[in-house]
Amino acid sequence: MIGLTRRTMLTGAVAAGAATALTAMPNTMVRAAAPPAGKQIAGWYRMKVGTTEVTVIAEGARISPLPDNFVRNKSKDEVVAALQAAYLSADRFMLPFNSVVVNTGSKLVAIDAGFGPGTLAQSNGAMGQGQANLAAAGIDIKAIDAVVLSHFHGDHINGLVTDGKPSYPNAEVMVPQPEWAYWMDDGNMSRAPDALKGAFANVRRVMGIVGSKVTQYEPGKDVAPGIASVAAHGHSPGHTVHIVSSGNSSLMIQGDLTTLPQLFVRNPGWHVMFDMDAAAAEATRRRLYDRMAADRLLVQGYHFPFPALAYIEKSGTGYREIPIAWNPTI
Repeated sequence: MIGLTRRTMLTGAVAAGAATALTAMPNTMVRAAAPPAGKQIAGWYRMKVGTTEVTVIAEGARISPLPDNFVRNKSKDEVVAALQAAYLSADRFMLPFNSVVVNTGSKLVAIDAGFGPGTLAQSNGAMGQGQANLAAAGIDIKAIDAVVLSHFHGDHINGLVTDGKPSYPNAEVMVPQPEWAYWMDDGNMSRAPDALKGAFANVRRVMGIVGSKVTQYEPGKDVAPGIASVAAHGHSPGHTVHIVSSGNSSLMIQGDLTTLPQLFVRNPGWHVMFDMDAAAAEATRRRLYDRMAADRLLVQGYHFPFPALAYIEKSGTGYREIPIAWNPTI
């Protein structure tokens, strides 16, 4: 039993009086509402492949109405149904973009260059975030030793140039030889359909600025220690994927082998509007996904949802992607 003393009684009286005073006060001391931040967190994710450090850099996403011919060999209704089945919106169609930086221990290698910061204003900040996220990840763009390109579509090469100058001032720019041969051929440019003429002009613009730094590589050869290149033609004439290996661990950086996985991993026979040779792209996709599934090979997809890392397994007549669990440590 607690004994009552003059001191405890006085203490209780003071506390009770304070509580009464607080409840009697008008409600004028409410906290101001916190303003919305209005910004997303920096988009980068770091992991290890063996002893090799890999950083995925979010370039942002294109948010737009779903194009009528996004899948050339399927109706828009079928595409909308597939998006809805994957709990994705067709009214606000979003296509993500993610590049990669590989630290081999001896070289710092970027694979693809994204859009570049000039796209930020054009897209209301949705695209062109790559260089800001590179800095947020603690990577100095001046420290990049090489930029290895998978192919020459604008979302992979435009970031090579900022304000008319090379964005990676100290980097060698390594390009697949078949890709260079196609886009730099004047005959191909003159015969190109109208839909491709802008792409040819853009390739000539970018390569005209970084041309002195360009080295062509043959798919099938290593582009850096622990980074092999593999021919994956179809999406473009020289499209190439890359495999990072260290010890018993490997990661395939697949470029545009597929775009949105919820559509094209699960339906490998669907032909996205960006594939330049749809039949060849499908054959390449099936060949490499069979290999990924059999070898349980981790894959990084340029157009996969951030952090753009998943395993591929067989599912019916197609495949399905199994996103990796976020790891709080490296």
